[in-house]
Amino acid sequence: MLKQFLLADHPEIFIISNIVENGQPIGLGDAGKFWHSDLSYKEFPSLGSMLLAQELPEEGGDTLFASQQLAYETLPAELRQAIEGKRAAHSYTARYADEVFAGIRRPTLTEAQLAEVKAVVHPVVRAHPETGRKGLFVNENFTTHILDIPEDESRQILAELFAHSARPEFIYRHQWRPHDMVFWDNRALIHLATGCPSHLRRRMHRTTIQGDVPF
Repeated sequence: MLKQFLLADHPEIFIISNIVENGQPIGLGDAGKFWHSDLSYKEFPSLGSMLLAQELPEEGGDTLFASQQLAYETLPAELRQAIEGKRAAHSYTARYADEVFAGIRRPTLTEAQLAEVKAVVHPVVRAHPETGRKGLFVNENFTTHILDIPEDESRQILAELFAHSARPEFIYRHQWRPHDMVFWDNRALIHLATGCPSHLRRRMHRTTIQGDVPF
């Protein structure tokens, strides 16, 4: 996906940036504009991600992280019961074209790129493969619906889960400093980019580590 934003000679590194050179963006300008777990739309979602600050804006650009294990553990009993044993679909294109950060437009996906990101299904609640601790595994960026329940019920439950999952008490806010590198666990956290003024340059390098099938 979006191979034009891979670092030259290092295809494992993805460039996240709002910088435009010679009329072309050098990276994905609005990555992380909705709460998400990296690559949850893949059969094997990311175990974790590493993000390195290369060039930072003078204001803005923070990243928020929210614990989905705490979110699950504090769910109201009725909502926890409603999602017991349920599975949900994840799609890369769910909100791909939605605009949040002013002045940034995402590249149009080709048919070949779309073929690489067919929807997948994962449990709504996953157990961490190392600790066994349960956490929510749905997110507003990629989760489209819960399977085997009416559409309106799915929308309502997901809306409640999304609102609960990002409560302030679950969140850590990282204020980037030059050359910071943050490593996080996508099996336990969701994250969000807060954005920055479009005229201020920002460049980050990200790599993701493949994980296992959620269970």
